[in-house]
Amino acid sequence: MTITTEQVKELRDKTSISVMQCKKALEEAGGDMDKAMVILQKKGAELAAKKGDRTLNASAIFAYIHASGTVGAMVEIACETDFVAKNEGFKAMGHDIAMHIAAQKPKYVKIEDINESAVAMAKEVFLPEVEGKPEELKEKILKGKLDAYFKEQVLLEQEFIKNPELTVAKLLESAVQKFGEKTEIVRFVRFGALES
Repeated sequence: MTITTEQVKELRDKTSISVMQCKKALEEAGGDMDKAMVILQKKGAELAAKKGDRTLNASAIFAYIHASGTVGAMVEIACETDFVAKNEGFKAMGHDIAMHIAAQKPKYVKIEDINESAVAMAKEVFLPEVEGKPEELKEKILKGKLDAYFKEQVLLEQEFIKNPELTVAKLLESAVQKFGEKTEIVRFVRFGALES
C-alpha cells in the first residue's frame, strides 16, 4: 500500500512527531490512521523507557493564570538540554500542563510521592465500605478503592484536560518521542484565591 503525503501530514498534525516516524508508523499500520497512532504511542513508551536513565541537565518553569485571575499554577519540567527547554513545542506543552494543574488540582506528581500517613488515612475512610465482604476479596476491593481515590490526585495518572484519551504520563512519553530527550515533571504548585 502506498502512503500519501496527505496521510503523513494528517498524522504529523495530530501527533507533532517527525515526518519519518509518522511515515514508518503508517506503513507498519497499512495506512490505518488509528493503528498508526497506537504504534507511535507504543514506540514513545519504549523510547521513554530506553532514555529513563539519562541525566536531566536543564529545566524550565511554566505558568498559567486563568482569565479570572483567581486560579494559577507553576510547573517545573526537566529535560536533557537547554536546546529542548527553549523549544516552542516544549514551552507549549509546559503551559498546557500548568493549565491542567490549575484546573484539575492534583496533589502529587507521581504515585511514589504519596506518603504513608495519607495512605493510612484513606484506608481508614474506605475500610467501613469493605466490611461484610468476603475475606478473600476485602484486600482487593480496598486496593481498588485506594487506587481510584489516589489516581484523581496524582498528576501523571490524571487524564490530560486537553485530550482525555491521554494521561499526563502519556503526554510526557510523547514528548520524549517528539523531542528525543528524557522529559520529567520535577514539581508544581497551584494557587487558588481564598483557597486554603
